[in-house]
Amino acid sequence: MKLLISLLVALASLTACAQTSTVEESSAFEKLADGSCNTEEKRLVQEHISGQITALSKEDWKSAYSFAAPGFQKTIGLDQFIFVITSQYQMLINNQGVEYGACDIANKEITQEVSVRSESELIYLSYSLSSNDGSLGIEAASILFAQPDLDI
Repeated sequence: MKLLISLLVALASLTACAQTSTVEESSAFEKLADGSCNTEEKRLVQEHISGQITALSKEDWKSAYSFAAPGFQKTIGLDQFIFVITSQYQMLINNQGVEYGACDIANKEITQEVSVRSESELIYLSYSLSSNDGSLGIEAASILFAQPDLDI
């Protein structure tokens, strides 16, 4: 019974966080100005990407897919999304840590640099996000390069 109550409290907390995040996103991304992301924009972008990476690490495909932009979802179905992630982005599923670099805005596109630690290397990615009616969506993630992880 305690487990059920704890689970319900956790779900309620997550739902409240998701609703708050949507309200915060809509006001933070109403007017995108070219240049570096401000502190609030950067925080929200990182939370959005982290949410998808967390879902991927749990192989919760529907949740991970929900972080994609509406335009992405119109052209790439869930099955295609799963295939691409499992064949080209295993490091996101099996990540051992994520760090965030620069966040920039140009022509209403948000770009966030992300480094992902895998078992033996650091993989550097560039995420592209859009804001549709103030709501963030991941358009793409491109692998920039990988290097051996010297901290192992």
